[in-house]
Amino acid sequence: MSEARLRSPLGLGRATVALLGLVVAADLFAMWTGVLEIRVAGDILNGINDDAALRRGERSHLLHEASGVAQTLALLATAAVFLCWFHRVRVNAEVFDPARHSKARGWAVWGWFCPVVNLWFPRRVALDVWDAGARWADRPGHGLVNSWWTLWIVSLLADRATEWRYDTARGAVGWREALRLMLVSDALDAAAAVLAVLVVLRVTRMQRERALAGPVFVTALG
Repeated sequence: MSEARLRSPLGLGRATVALLGLVVAADLFAMWTGVLEIRVAGDILNGINDDAALRRGERSHLLHEASGVAQTLALLATAAVFLCWFHRVRVNAEVFDPARHSKARGWAVWGWFCPVVNLWFPRRVALDVWDAGARWADRPGHGLVNSWWTLWIVSLLADRATEWRYDTARGAVGWREALRLMLVSDALDAAAAVLAVLVVLRVTRMQRERALAGPVFVTALG
């Protein structure tokens, strides 16, 4: 394994925050289109099938499909940049405190993809980075990281439940209930993304302050 050295996380941190903002925007867009789809389901249940209702149905369906594409693209772009940021702050944290880490730096990336362990390995890496990056006299608690991770896991479970409910829905009633569950799933994902923004900002700031406080001093982090 190569020797750990400090590199600025600021650029990647800013890019990650911006892309997480796109994730939130895509989720809000999806929630809006979901509300439109629920109204269409209501039209069907109420027997409303005039030309205006048909146009609303076609429009809402196209918008809902577009929102799904937007969510997928935002997620892929954000995941790629977030992983680069996460690996960088993990390496930096090893410079600050080599003995604190319970997981090798490679888990900062691969821990997200390995089944089962991806439920807790990334959180463990994040906590080690959080503790190593804090200044000696300022050890913040883990509330923010734990809240983000809990909401992230809950949003994943809600997404799986939504997919199953949507695939097994029967009739307009089942479709409407699946859409309502989808609204909850999208809201949870947006909330998790907001907390992720706070984590990225806090970790990036802590590492910059730690680097400038010494004994490690690197002008690239200035």
